[in-house]
Amino acid sequence: MSSRSPAAVRGGSPIAVSSLSDGERLAMLDDLEQSGLGWFWASNASGQLTYLSGAIATRLDLPLEELIGQPLTTIFAAADREERGKSLALMLGAHKAFAGMAVRAARRPEGAVLRLSGQPVTGTTGEFLGFRGTGADITEEYHREEETARLARYDSLTGLSNRHRMAHQIEATLTAFKAARRNCAVMMIDLDRFKHVNDTLGHAAGDALLKQVASRLTRAIDRECEIGRLGGDEFQVMLPDIDDRGVLGELATKIITMLRQPYSLEDGRCVIGASVGIAIAPHDGVTRDQIVRAADLALYAAKNGGRAQYRFFSGDLENETIFRRRLEQDLGTALREQQLFLRFEPIVEATGGAVASLEAHVCWNHADRGVIDEEEFAQIVEGSALLGDVGRWAIAAACARAALWPESVRIAVNVPVVLFLADDFVEIVAAAIEAAGVAPARLELEISEAVFFGDTSVVDRTLAALFKLGVRLTLDEFGSGYSSLAYLRRAPFDAIKIDQKLVAEAERHDGRELGLVRAIVALAGALQMDTMAGGIESAGLLAALTDCGVRYLEGPIFSEPLDEGTLDQEMAGGAWKIDPGAERTRRARRRTVFRKIQVIHDDYAYEVTLRNLSKTGALIQGLADVPKGTQFVVDLGGGQLAVATVTRSNGDVQGLEFEQSLVEDGSGGLCTRNRVSPYALAAAGAPLAPLGAGKFLGMDQGGAVPKFGYAAPAREGG
Repeated sequence: MSSRSPAAVRGGSPIAVSSLSDGERLAMLDDLEQSGLGWFWASNASGQLTYLSGAIATRLDLPLEELIGQPLTTIFAAADREERGKSLALMLGAHKAFAGMAVRAARRPEGAVLRLSGQPVTGTTGEFLGFRGTGADITEEYHREEETARLARYDSLTGLSNRHRMAHQIEATLTAFKAARRNCAVMMIDLDRFKHVNDTLGHAAGDALLKQVASRLTRAIDRECEIGRLGGDEFQVMLPDIDDRGVLGELATKIITMLRQPYSLEDGRCVIGASVGIAIAPHDGVTRDQIVRAADLALYAAKNGGRAQYRFFSGDLENETIFRRRLEQDLGTALREQQLFLRFEPIVEATGGAVASLEAHVCWNHADRGVIDEEEFAQIVEGSALLGDVGRWAIAAACARAALWPESVRIAVNVPVVLFLADDFVEIVAAAIEAAGVAPARLELEISEAVFFGDTSVVDRTLAALFKLGVRLTLDEFGSGYSSLAYLRRAPFDAIKIDQKLVAEAERHDGRELGLVRAIVALAGALQMDTMAGGIESAGLLAALTDCGVRYLEGPIFSEPLDEGTLDQEMAGGAWKIDPGAERTRRARRRTVFRKIQVIHDDYAYEVTLRNLSKTGALIQGLADVPKGTQFVVDLGGGQLAVATVTRSNGDVQGLEFEQSLVEDGSGGLCTRNRVSPYALAAAGAPLAPLGAGKFLGMDQGGAVPKFGYAAPAREGG
């Protein structure tokens, strides 16, 4: 017989009838609440708390009596700090059931995390009476999930945003900024020489270094930004609401300066560098893919430009990048077909000016490009897989050339780190000396401090073997931060070459830096080593270094690197001395002197020749009868417009003064602080797109009438 009564069956569905008394049911409920397996709460129609399990109050570390009667929305707050979850107020206001809402105590935001569920309660006539619900402690589970989510968005080593989060942030920002017509800059930062630290000191040292880099980056950027590590030694920075290239250039310089300061690691100090590429939306790209690619191209150009510098993106960089990659690919052909040749830079004694040695610089006579000088060649070969092969060739070619010189003149060759650490390096040197028939002491090997990151036993063994061979050893780039003085004391170096950055700083500030130079000279003297300094251009710096006691000097004030023909003429007179020339300066890198640009006056665009350019003005040629005081808008290309006034006029040549000074572009050139905004062009009916590389104002002259006539065409080089 059934134990259910007819009253226990409603609507055809049987309901079990409890045989427990009310007291027993309440006791069971109390036991359940105290166990933590189930907690309960209730609110009235106004949203005020009417019941709460005591265990919940205890878990929240709040007095129960202070909670009863308070609005539920003031007691609990969403646990998700970014408030991406459901809103408790919205759920309560909708009078609908909800489940799985993670909340914290509003007064204890760092405390326990609860999962709340609620069911609306209605009266017999359908009126809303409030909520009844349950709660569970999910603190540990929530923190595990939160940590998992954090690891998915942040770099576990540095705590910076990871590649995925940076992509999302840039995508979301550019989408929002496109609608709001706002600017956004992206920097790509790559560490110079980091791989060498990682390979020689180990990954633990590399990780410690990356943490310090992340900390310095965070301190260097004192404005709203998002900083991320994309992996390895590559970092990315997003800077909203900025398109001023003057400000961005200053910030990039600050980053480079801070990142190249010495780092303290367990195995000692080290110095690295950084290169920075900068692109600005919407000028250089509208989408995330466009702007990141533009910043990447600018970074590649910065690294190829000599590292430790920044570059802004321009439309010309893509062609420059493709061309440089082709040059790197052609390097193997250059070695096979003997397209490489040497130029020689004199190193003179400070007292008397006698040429003591010549430093060999590798150049390239490219089949299509022509002569690639020593500066550009050094940028191409750095990082190339053929760097060691070029070093081998340079040592052999330098020794062969030195065999033709007087015995009193030595030959100096810079040794790439990868070649110095090669197993057969000493044999390569010995073979070059023997083949040329020169005395070993006439060969000076300039060895970078970076070799000290290599295996200590290999470095010691190689230095000892070279010393035994009889060649002279010069420690190059001293003061860049790699070597320890204890190691220097026992290494068989004949000379120390002071780092050129330190020499340059001494010329600019001539205080603390000159004190360091004096200390290096004193240290070298105590160790019975000579000192050298290069890159000297001014008479003032020359006098200061001589006063410090530096023995050997090198730089444009004495001579630029010479080709073999010129060298033979200088050697023919016997003893060779060079007096410093105050008028000598470093040869500027070859650039186009004459460039066609447009200038606009009264809505008419004239094509003229830009003869020179400075931060404050320019010299143009091509227009006749232009009076002083005339205002032009000068189109420098790529959306760069500068308002200028004619301050002098002589025939077809006009001197212009800019209303706003130009700024450094990171590669030795100049650019405008701001560019015409693609947003402004879009407002005028043009499609929203990055700016082109060429002339910006390809104007439709319409009914405009030219006020000035063209003079005879300017002759380039005139």
